Amino acid sequence: MFSLLQQTAPVVVEESETVIITESAEAAGHGADAAHAVAAADAAHGAAGHAASAPGMPQLDFTTFGNQIFWLLVILAVIHWVLSRIALPRIGGVISDRQGAITGDLMAAEEFKQKAKEAEAAYDKALADARAEAGKIVAANKAEIQKELDAAIAHADAEIAARAAESEKRIGEIRASAIEDARNVAREVTAALVENFGGKADQGLVDAAVDQRLKGALQ
Repeated sequence: MFSLLQQTAPVVVEESETVIITESAEAAGHGADAAHAVAAADAAHGAAGHAASAPGMPQLDFTTFGNQIFWLLVILAVIHWVLSRIALPRIGGVISDRQGAITGDLMAAEEFKQKAKEAEAAYDKALADARAEAGKIVAANKAEIQKELDAAIAHADAEIAARAAESEKRIGEIRASAIEDARNVAREVTAALVENFGGKADQGLVDAAVDQRLKGALQ
C-alpha cells in the first residue's frame, strides 16, 4: 500500500505543476505580469518537488482511503479464513484430545479406585477368614494339648502311685527287716546279759520279754 502511494505521489505533483504553469502562462499573456507568473511557477515547482520528496503519513492521505479499506477487508478475510479453517480447528482438536485424555484418565482413576476398594474388601475378608481359621486351629491345638496333658498327668499320677506303693512296700520290708534284726540283736544281748550275771537264759522267756519290750517301743 505504501509503494502504491509512492507511485501516485509524482503523478499528483506533475499535474499540480502543469496547472501552475498553465495559470502562469495565461497570466503572462496579460502583459507585464508574465515574469512574475513565471517566477511563481518556478517557486511552485520547487515547493511541489520539496513536498514530493518530504516524508509523510500515507494513512492520512484521503485519496488512498479506498485502497486502505479494501486491503484491510482482504487482510481481515484472510485472517478469518486462516483462523476458521486452520487455527481454530487445530485448537479445537487439541482441546478435544486433551479433554478426551482427561476424561480417560478420570475413568481410569475411578476404575483403579473401585479395584482398590474391591482389593481392600477382599483383603479384609481374607484377614477375617485367616483369623477365624487361626482361632479354630488354636482351639483344636489347645484341646489336643489339654488332652495330651491330661493323659500325661494321669500317667504320671499312676506312675507316682505305683512308685509310692513300691516305695511303701520296700519301706515296710526294710522296717520289718530292721525290726527283726533289732529283735534278734536284743535277744542275743539279753541272753548274753543273763549268762553274764550267772544265770541260764531261757530262750522262750527272753524272746517273750524282747517282743514285749519292742512292741511297747514301736507303739
